[in-house]
Amino acid sequence: MRVWAGFWALGIIWGSSFLLIKIGVEELTPLQLVAVRIGVAAVAMLLTLYLSRLRFPRDRASVLGLIVTGVFNTAVPFALITWGEQRIDSGLTTVLNSTVPLFSLVIAHFALRDERITVLKVIGLVTGFVGVVVLAGRDAGQGGVDNNLVRQGAILLAALCYAGTTVFVRRSLRHLEPLVVSGGALVSAAVVVIAAALLADGVPDFGRVSGNVAASVLALGLVNTYIAYLLFYWIIDRWGATRATLVTYVMPPVGLALGVGFLGEVLDAPLVVGALLILAGVVLVNLPVLREALPFLRSVTQEAAAGGR
Repeated sequence: MRVWAGFWALGIIWGSSFLLIKIGVEELTPLQLVAVRIGVAAVAMLLTLYLSRLRFPRDRASVLGLIVTGVFNTAVPFALITWGEQRIDSGLTTVLNSTVPLFSLVIAHFALRDERITVLKVIGLVTGFVGVVVLAGRDAGQGGVDNNLVRQGAILLAALCYAGTTVFVRRSLRHLEPLVVSGGALVSAAVVVIAAALLADGVPDFGRVSGNVAASVLALGLVNTYIAYLLFYWIIDRWGATRATLVTYVMPPVGLALGVGFLGEVLDAPLVVGALLILAGVVLVNLPVLREALPFLRSVTQEAAAGGR
């Protein structure tokens, strides 16, 4: 049951990231927030790697791979999501971010031989993107370049980055320890984002940052990035990667609930319908994963029931 506790904790942690980002952008620029978040996580991860006696690779291909992963799996999507949340709700951001498996399906079909599109996956893909259209329709009436539709597009672009680098890591960095990949990516991302933040916004005046914002940003770095990474790999070690990815289904309801409960965000019919369509699409795309996990889930439930008696 410890792994189940870790699973639900991870879903809540990752689902709460969008609430914390929404609080952070009230006083910090997107680049400043991301720089502090990634910087804190990178320092903590470096200490973990040192204590674990793990070392970064020195060959050119692996180093370049870690840099690419850091830029496109951390720096760019973190910045896009944070910029998007300056104007759109945290709950909506959570739902849009859940399209990652849909993008992964398309990219993996062309990049990986063992990941081919089937009729069922196409149905899931279409269902999910109909959900995206429904969500976009909520703000279709707003004019101007800097409107909510542009911000939603930024979140979807971030999801595309996550999906693309996930496939890239599978192809190019499978020979490295997962913590080494995470550590190298975080360090690379930290260097890029901190430099960009200093050039674009200068050094932030942390003395004027409120306690709520400071706590939110530190939590994003230590809990929602660093500890979440460690927790995710611990769950993978106990359950395997296939079952660990089920945490994807926990994040949207958590993000929506936190946005409505703590920020007073609107939960209207288009948002609910769009979220359900996207979730249904992700379920259809990952149906083989769910089928594989069902016997496992039944055994865990039966063991828990027997222990209760």
